[in-house]
Amino acid sequence: MSDAGFLTAIAAIIAGSFAGAWSLRRAWRLKQSKARWRSVGLALLVVTLLWPAWAIGEARGPFVAVTLLSVVALGVIASGYTLRPARAGRAVREGLAPEPAERAPSAWRTTLRWSLAGPIGMVAAMGLGISYAVWAPGEIQTRLLIGGLIVPLAWGSAMAWTLADSRILRAMAVLVGTAIVGFGAAMLKGLT
Repeated sequence: MSDAGFLTAIAAIIAGSFAGAWSLRRAWRLKQSKARWRSVGLALLVVTLLWPAWAIGEARGPFVAVTLLSVVALGVIASGYTLRPARAGRAVREGLAPEPAERAPSAWRTTLRWSLAGPIGMVAAMGLGISYAVWAPGEIQTRLLIGGLIVPLAWGSAMAWTLADSRILRAMAVLVGTAIVGFGAAMLKGLT
């Protein structure tokens, strides 16, 4: 294929991508007769993705089409960007990191947070590390080393999450479930 033919194919891909993305955006914004614009947009995108395989080549055509389609669709979406003013009710915070959500202090929440950040988070992290050491392929020394390195990282992540999250019961469910699944998977492999 000549350079002029290649540039013509790229221009056609860009035009088809723009028309298809614009049709889908119009279907998204309309309240009625969305199906017509949606079907036109999807048909244009399918044709734009398929015909370059014949026009440019089997390997290069779909690659160029997918790449250009993504960039053009992002441009169509970004063209509708509007900057909204900040809400008046929000107070401007000083400092680098946002503060955790305001919580009502209570003894059971404090105890549960301490337990989740400490021993329960550690047990869940150990479950992940041991499960990795049991199930991962490779030499036993490598699996034990990586499993041992997973434990402090997972424990630190569990601590940070449970201390910052406003929904403490969700954190408890995830950490207890992780511990059960991790140790259960390790025992399952050990029994077979």
